[in-house]
Amino acid sequence: MFDRRILLASVAGLFGLAAFRWLRSTPASAAEKFEIEKTDAEWRAQLTPQQYEILRKHGTERPGSSQLLKEKRKGIFACNGCDLPLFASETKYDSGTGWPSFYQPLENAVGKTEDRSLGMLRTEVHCRRCGGHLGHVFDDGPKPTGLRYCINGFAMVFHPAPASAT
Repeated sequence: MFDRRILLASVAGLFGLAAFRWLRSTPASAAEKFEIEKTDAEWRAQLTPQQYEILRKHGTERPGSSQLLKEKRKGIFACNGCDLPLFASETKYDSGTGWPSFYQPLENAVGKTEDRSLGMLRTEVHCRRCGGHLGHVFDDGPKPTGLRYCINGFAMVFHPAPASAT
C-alpha cells in the first residue's frame, strides 16, 4: 500500500537537495576562461589579502571602508587584478550604500553572471579580462541607465585624469 508520509519525505528530501545544490553552485565566472589567468599563488603574491579575498574569492568589503568611496576627481577606475579600465568617473554617484556606485561601466569592461549565494539570486559583475569579482549590479540606479553597479572599492584602483595644460 502507498504511504503518503514516505512520498512527502521523498519529495521534501529532493527539494532540499535541489535547494542545497542551487545555493552552493559555483559562480559561472569561476569556470570561465579569461585573457589573464594566474595560479592562486601568483594572485596571492600580487594582491593584498583584502584584494585577494574580494577579487578571487568573491568577498565583500565592509561598507564605507574604501577610500574610493569618496573619490571625486576625474579619471578612470580600473581593475586591481589586471588594470583594465572599468568605469569612468563621470558615471560614479553617491548611492548611500557604502560602496562606490556607478550607473554604467566602460564598453567591453565587465562580465555578468548569476550569483546564488546568500540564498538569493543576484547579478554578479566581474572583470572581463581577469575574471576578478567586482561586486553586483541592481536595477535601482539613476538615469540614464537605471542601473546601480555596486562595486567593491578594494577591487579597483583609481587613475586620475592628467592635468590639462593651459
